[in-house]
Amino acid sequence: MTEKEKMQAGLWYDANFDARLIEERAFVKDLCLEFNLTRMQELTRRRKILREILPNVDAEAVEILSPFMVDYGYNIFLGAGTFLNHNCYMMDCAKISLGKKVFVGPNCGFYTAIHPLDSVQRAKGLEMAKPIEIADDVWIGGDVTILPGVKIGRGSVIGAKSLVTKDVPENVLAFGNPCRVVKKIGLDALLV
Repeated sequence: MTEKEKMQAGLWYDANFDARLIEERAFVKDLCLEFNLTRMQELTRRRKILREILPNVDAEAVEILSPFMVDYGYNIFLGAGTFLNHNCYMMDCAKISLGKKVFVGPNCGFYTAIHPLDSVQRAKGLEMAKPIEIADDVWIGGDVTILPGVKIGRGSVIGAKSLVTKDVPENVLAFGNPCRVVKKIGLDALLV
């Protein structure tokens, strides 16, 4: 298996020294830089660049503010009506999926990579990645960090400055470090 195939299969792979992965990251980071330096009024140009960065996203159906950064781009899937505020970073070594009408506040990070705890293994450049899945109608406040393998259920709200280490069910308000469910929201909460 190639290192990219290992990455996509969720296995340990060489993230730091594999020439193909290094080249893919450099290519998309240059595109991100171009996108980030493009004026907001240049909507046609911004969408064209965004289509190159995110080939699996309808660039006309989402709104992404600069700066924006990804590792690969092709592992990112965004539903229609999704909004990413300034300074969003998506470490998409594994799939990052945001449903429809997901609002992401400024300075948020989505991290799929896991590194070995053992320093010898870590120095070899080994990494593993687990996907992140955000359902429809989720609101993620500013400065939120979402860690590998996390799923957030439909309609939930993640409060600002949260560190999301575990799955969050649907229709809840959750916040904190680590993030925890505080209360149920929506029509179901009114019936309880």
